[in-house]
Amino acid sequence: MIVSEFIPKPYKSFLESGSVAYSSPSNIALVKYWGKKDYQIPANPSISFTLNNCKTLTTLKFSKKTTKGFSFDVFLDGVVQNEFKPKIKQFFERIELYLPFLTWYHFKIETSNTFPHSSGIASSASGMSALALCLVQLEQYLNPERTKTSFNKKASFLARLGSGSACRSVQGNLIVWGLHSNIIGSSDLVGIKYPYEIHSSFNNFCDTILLVDKGEKEVSSTVGHDLMYGHPFAQQRFAQAHTNIDTLIEVFKTGDLSAFISIVEREALTLHAMMMSSDPYFILMKPNTLEIINKIWKFRKKTGLHICFTLDAGANVHVLFPKNESSEIRQFIKSSLVMHCQNEQFIEDTLGDGAKSIKI
Repeated sequence: MIVSEFIPKPYKSFLESGSVAYSSPSNIALVKYWGKKDYQIPANPSISFTLNNCKTLTTLKFSKKTTKGFSFDVFLDGVVQNEFKPKIKQFFERIELYLPFLTWYHFKIETSNTFPHSSGIASSASGMSALALCLVQLEQYLNPERTKTSFNKKASFLARLGSGSACRSVQGNLIVWGLHSNIIGSSDLVGIKYPYEIHSSFNNFCDTILLVDKGEKEVSSTVGHDLMYGHPFAQQRFAQAHTNIDTLIEVFKTGDLSAFISIVEREALTLHAMMMSSDPYFILMKPNTLEIINKIWKFRKKTGLHICFTLDAGANVHVLFPKNESSEIRQFIKSSLVMHCQNEQFIEDTLGDGAKSIKI
């Protein structure tokens, strides 16, 4: 698939060397994307909260070279990471048509995460979006006429080709990715800011991430996505995602937190139900994941507070709640849920505005 909109015109400038830097946050899907087509196209639309504190910081240093092909080194926290190179090489191969300068330079990619390494939080979304933003910023220097809107759109488009969910990390705080008939401007190619009314109840949500299991997943997300081909419930799942987004349009408008909780938790459990009913089937939740879920349900029933959970493709639990209820809920998390985390580790986060340029 060639998307001519993102193929640049001849560059007007040239740089021998330099550097750019971006921070880009992680995100957590409310309506999940599970299953994809060729060219990183999602099988169903998704909608996500952009986080604030969990982010990747990337500096891209570039210098002109005379040899052919891609040339780059990757560092995480100052340490060379050769195991990252195949994924980045694949990313460069996918986007070379849209960034022809990739073969002009040797790149030094220096990256770090604000969340603990191997904490169980997927860094592909924040990492690939940060790298894509750095590359689009470099292109901006070569052709400075691009608007901010087109800048974000191209960064999201490129980030998607590195990691699908990365296209949702460029902007904040509520992002839609995937074509949906009732969301104007939605696209399979890029993530867009949710375009409709959002009730004030959703402006200050909190996300406490409970690190149940920090180990490497037994089944990668890539493999999991592929298992949706031929899945007996795939079409019903894809239809469910569209329906849930339709319902959320009204929920976001009215501030109906009870309906929000019902959709978000059902989406999380459906994601894992797809894993448990694929061929081969697998389970990523752990016993402590279920302990946390059951405690959240009991606490919510007892207090009437608007606490809920969602899950990524792993064992960790994202506990979502409005800021104005945070005092009692945070006390509950620390007294009753943290004990189920590996080494009692958890991360407190809030909604954020998306990626930001870093001055260097």
